[in-house]
Amino acid sequence: MKMLVDFFPIAIFFLVYHLTKDIVTATAVLIPATVLQVLYTWWRHRKVEKMHLVTLALVVVLGGATVLFGNGDFIKWKPTIVNWLFAVAFLFSPLFGGKALTQRMMEKSITLPSAVWMRLNLAWVAFFAAMGALNIYVFTHYSEETWVNFKLFGMMGLTILFILVQGVFLARHMPRDGQNGPSTTKKDEL
Repeated sequence: MKMLVDFFPIAIFFLVYHLTKDIVTATAVLIPATVLQVLYTWWRHRKVEKMHLVTLALVVVLGGATVLFGNGDFIKWKPTIVNWLFAVAFLFSPLFGGKALTQRMMEKSITLPSAVWMRLNLAWVAFFAAMGALNIYVFTHYSEETWVNFKLFGMMGLTILFILVQGVFLARHMPRDGQNGPSTTKKDEL
């Protein structure tokens, strides 16, 4: 259900864009859809993730500028800004609390040496930085329709691919039959 709620605003944006071929209209619908997403999450869980609040703020500001000025370039920057904010958060997370953000998110499910958590965290930093840059490349070199399709299918596909690669990386550190802890060597811990 959470994935459906998270996916709701982008699906609405995509649908309206393909029905109207107008990014301003699609953005005008995206803004209330994102507000509804956050309100529903608050109503259902009595809390809202910081990611949803950041996304809402960017949708309201950049989407508002898109609608106000009739210029789709504003909303096209949102994925880059979100991805780069995530890259910065992952990069600096060890300075606040001494743990990588990946470790804070996943340590209840998997035990890894600190060095492996840091490598995993840096991989996410690189991924988010690259996704932000790739978004700029797509919206500056391709048509608006191509960017809308990339925003939904390309970014989602690349994220799923990255998570699968991450899963292969993590599998190397999972306990094997007959072992109590993660499968690591001294080399992994460095």
